[in-house]
Amino acid sequence: MRDEFLRRLSTLGEPWPQAVINILDVLLVAYLIWRLLKLVRGTRAWRILFGVFVFLVALLASDVLGLRTLHWVLDKATLLGPVALVILFLPELRQTIEGFARMGGLSDRLVGSEGAARGTTFEEIAVAARAMAQGRTGALIVIDRSRQLDAEIRSGVPLHAVVSAPLLQSIFYAGNPLHDGAIIVRQDELVAAACQLPLSDNPAIRAEYHMRHRAGVGVTEHSDAVVVIVSEERGEITVARAGILTPVNSAEELLEILSAGQTADAEASRRRAFRRAKRTEANEEGDA
Repeated sequence: MRDEFLRRLSTLGEPWPQAVINILDVLLVAYLIWRLLKLVRGTRAWRILFGVFVFLVALLASDVLGLRTLHWVLDKATLLGPVALVILFLPELRQTIEGFARMGGLSDRLVGSEGAARGTTFEEIAVAARAMAQGRTGALIVIDRSRQLDAEIRSGVPLHAVVSAPLLQSIFYAGNPLHDGAIIVRQDELVAAACQLPLSDNPAIRAEYHMRHRAGVGVTEHSDAVVVIVSEERGEITVARAGILTPVNSAEELLEILSAGQTADAEASRRRAFRRAKRTEANEEGDA
């Protein structure tokens, strides 16, 4: 592989257009590798990739060190290894391949799609989360940032509705048939409710966190989704990202977390709008 790479580089001095083709060849391979690493980073697929790397290192080391028996065993394992990986990690592999095919949302950007819920949607989620925390109403809100949760969406009831605080609160009301499970938000649309999420088996999750929190952590372990969790027992808001739970002390803090990555001007505008909404809500409560 190294010799082939050096040979490719040595041909870069050839006359155009062959030199241009060779440059594009190297750049495309580098880009594909970079995209693959970026897609699987922080997910179970990353651990799979790391395990494959360790296996290949052990295979090479056993050959170099003359460990014939070990090398024979590892060499034979390569015959069944790919099949075993596909069987054991089919969901993760499927999601990785789907994300790889989308090139990180490139196709969405070409048609003008933003690829993530933001702006007013985040404000509505923050307002709803605060109200549900105060009313001790449990909630599980998943923001699908990279279209990686098609299987989870199919497990629920399709809604395709505009995200609003009253709608979120009504869905998680205990008398609503859709209140069990999670809702999934994609771009600015509430696409499905009563969705089933994979539960995390991470032993580091605190004992007071139950199924709702484990589901929130579980879906973020194999995707880049952000999950807002409201505890009905404690009236607390928690955000799950990359398999980590972060307590949130206020709706403003939740809004800042959801808005992370946007420009400072856009964030300031959202804060102003959120404060105006709070003042309006306070005035309405005072009039009532």
